[in-house]
Amino acid sequence: MVSAALTSDLNLDLCAQEPIRTPGSIQPHGMLVVVDPLNRCIVQASANAKALLGRDRGSSVLGLSLAELVGESAEDQIHGWLANPDSSYLRTLDVNGRRLQVLRHQTPQGIILEFEQPPASEGETLEAYYPRVGRFMEDLPAYENVAELCSAAAREFRQISGFNRVLIYRFDEQWNGEVLAEDGDGVLPSYAGLRFPATDIPAQARELYRLNRLRVIPDANYTPVPMEPSLHPADGKPLDLSFAALRSVSPVHLQYMRNMGTLASMSISVLVDDRLWGLVSCHNATPRRVNAQARTACDLLGKVLSQHIGARDRGAYAARRIDVKRIESELLARIAANDSFQSGLAANANIWLKIADATGAAVLHDDTLFTAGVTPAPDRLRALAEQLQQRTADHFVTDSLVRQWPEFEDIVDVASGVLAISISQLHPSYILWFRPEVQRTVLWAGDPSAARQEENERLTPRHSFASWKERVKNRALPWSQAELDGALEFRNAIINFVLRRAEERAELTSQLQRSNRELESFSYSVSHDLRAPFRHIVGYTQLLRDRERSLSEQSQHYLDSINEAAASAGQLVDDLLAFSQLGRTALSMGPVDMHKVVQEIVRSVEPDVRNRQIEWRIQSLPPATGDAALLRQALFNIIDNALKYSRDRSPAVIEIVGEQRPNESIYIVRDNGVGFDMAYAHKLFGVFQRLHRMEDFAGTGIGLALTQRIVERHGGWIEARGAIDRGAEFRFGIPRQGDNVDG
Repeated sequence: MVSAALTSDLNLDLCAQEPIRTPGSIQPHGMLVVVDPLNRCIVQASANAKALLGRDRGSSVLGLSLAELVGESAEDQIHGWLANPDSSYLRTLDVNGRRLQVLRHQTPQGIILEFEQPPASEGETLEAYYPRVGRFMEDLPAYENVAELCSAAAREFRQISGFNRVLIYRFDEQWNGEVLAEDGDGVLPSYAGLRFPATDIPAQARELYRLNRLRVIPDANYTPVPMEPSLHPADGKPLDLSFAALRSVSPVHLQYMRNMGTLASMSISVLVDDRLWGLVSCHNATPRRVNAQARTACDLLGKVLSQHIGARDRGAYAARRIDVKRIESELLARIAANDSFQSGLAANANIWLKIADATGAAVLHDDTLFTAGVTPAPDRLRALAEQLQQRTADHFVTDSLVRQWPEFEDIVDVASGVLAISISQLHPSYILWFRPEVQRTVLWAGDPSAARQEENERLTPRHSFASWKERVKNRALPWSQAELDGALEFRNAIINFVLRRAEERAELTSQLQRSNRELESFSYSVSHDLRAPFRHIVGYTQLLRDRERSLSEQSQHYLDSINEAAASAGQLVDDLLAFSQLGRTALSMGPVDMHKVVQEIVRSVEPDVRNRQIEWRIQSLPPATGDAALLRQALFNIIDNALKYSRDRSPAVIEIVGEQRPNESIYIVRDNGVGFDMAYAHKLFGVFQRLHRMEDFAGTGIGLALTQRIVERHGGWIEARGAIDRGAEFRFGIPRQGDNVDG
């Protein structure tokens, strides 16, 4: 591997503070100078840079011009390259009689020139490596998967570099490295199939690998060469060597290499969409130099490998997205045929599960819960939704739920992996998919917890890289990016579905309101126009009876029947008129003494019930805010019902009580009458709905509907409870300050 092994939080913090970009020194197999881009003089240099002069010129090269440092011939060649400050280059030049490879790059602190003498045994030019790289590129389509591609690449990297062992590994979501391919000559042990913990490469080192694709350490036992001066003279800061090939590395990493049994290494970054996908790690048991041309060939090969891995990843992603989109389209078509998307999901469970390749799914919306496949219990699903609501994010994804919330350890067998999408910003409403725990054995290159902190708090790398087994629990198969993106797109489709249905309901509500207004207008007109004819019928039958004293008993019976029918029809018309007028009249709001209202109602009904034994139980009632006349009508209708349906009781017990709550006043009327079956309670407040025969209990069937409308116009609620032959209870609530009143 290629960095320090650290596990404790203290170790990680200390490692994060290491100045790996500004170490203040370089490796000794080369020399480095910093050139001022304006006057082309040396402003900073490695302590060994005086060797470039080819003769003794004192202890420092600082202040010399570039020509004085490298000679006029080399300076002339370099001068043209310096004209373009945005480019970097690799050239081989004669510098004061020595053949040197020169690398150059531009930084805000100046132009950095690095000089290396090629290894005598490696005189190949970059052109010599081209046929090998070209053949590899031609063979790329033949490799069926990423593992085969990496295996072929590992062989090429080893042939070009000459190292004893080449590993290619990729990072997982936790930045652990999994070895996908290895090629070696048997000198070093095999790490094929093993994993290296994320702590081996700290975050700042990973970021540097992303920025600088290639790094070489020819000898892990080297002595660093310091920069002179230690701070840049222009800004007073250490020289940034992030892109320097000669950059010195952390002493911790050098010890790590020695512990690993490797004295030389080279790493090439594998980047996919500018993200560090993995590394090519080359190791040698003895010190080894690699010339700049071979490094360039390896860098080119690394870029080719990165592009093809990226292309394959994108191809796999596109294929999965197309598959998910097909499943989503089929599911949405089926959902559209249902009354709600929840019932549509439940009715098509198999398709629903396929969207995220899950073993279980659930939808929680509007306090309703539908599930498919294998899921946690309803109470655990609701608890999970409450936790998700606190995150205020539109989605949540994990392959280890207990790592996020340990309190859900009891459901890992069915829901270790969770993919959730929010479908409401106000309520804990989610569509969720679940995957069970999949226990598996992972082979590590050494115990990942083996790093230690010595007593003097000096960072120390781990020593053991022997195969170490770990039984992984509480983890599900990870969700792919294609599955997550598909779920988010499905979320948008469901939200659009809900909004579309809401618009349809709004349109239906608007049509219903128009119809109700038309019906109210019609019923008002009909009721108003019918009142006079029915009164005429009653009046004329009475006049006929008074005028014709000699009518037979049967004729008198006919007249009585006509009179009763007309009176009943007239009462029905009056009730309909009152019901229709209620929706057309504005409320006259004000304080209402409900206790006084009840007393007035009791006095008004006394003449009609004087021959009955009635026990009134009236408690003090809280005041209300509303239309006094309408609230009196509502209470009268309920009390009148109580009297009517308790007429066969002796005594009839009528109880009227109240309750003051913070936001509303509650009024309750109970009786010990015939009661009703609660299975039909929903019919009580409908117009013309009756639970008893008219022959047994007279009435028009409008009173309770009128009462409900009065209460609802006040922004309140009403409900009824009862049991056959055990009485009935009606209760309604009125907002205290008239909140939500329909004025």
